[in-house]
Amino acid sequence: MMEDLKPKALVLVAAAVGVISPTVAAQTSESGNFAQGRALYQTHCASCHGKNLEGQADWQIRLPNGRLPAPPHDRTGHTWHHPDEHLFRITKFGIVPPLAPEGYESDMPAFGDVLSDDEIWSALNFIKSTWPDRFQRRQQDVTRRAKKQ
Repeated sequence: MMEDLKPKALVLVAAAVGVISPTVAAQTSESGNFAQGRALYQTHCASCHGKNLEGQADWQIRLPNGRLPAPPHDRTGHTWHHPDEHLFRITKFGIVPPLAPEGYESDMPAFGDVLSDDEIWSALNFIKSTWPDRFQRRQQDVTRRAKKQ
């Protein structure tokens, strides 16, 4: 029983002294959601979006085939500009209408046949947990506004 409490205690201490944000601490201690999200990201996303969420080089410049490289999911990218539902749908269905124009081509695969909805949310929550607090707050606001529309 004490062994189960040690990782949670370390996370709470790390949050208290500012080594990690309270958001990360909350997700880390919630039934493995943070660990699962990190593992899912590393398994299914890191090969394109980078092991450290850094994306591919020159991600804003089209390749000779007309497609864009994978963007970063850290604070330097644009992931945090999008509402949760948008991020979920891109992950589950790929970049298809209505999230992209008809005929848009992307190397982003659809993960709906690979990951459950809960696993997709877990990976997205891991990504969001790595952003600075102000980026997390901005993305939460974008999500709230999108729900009202």
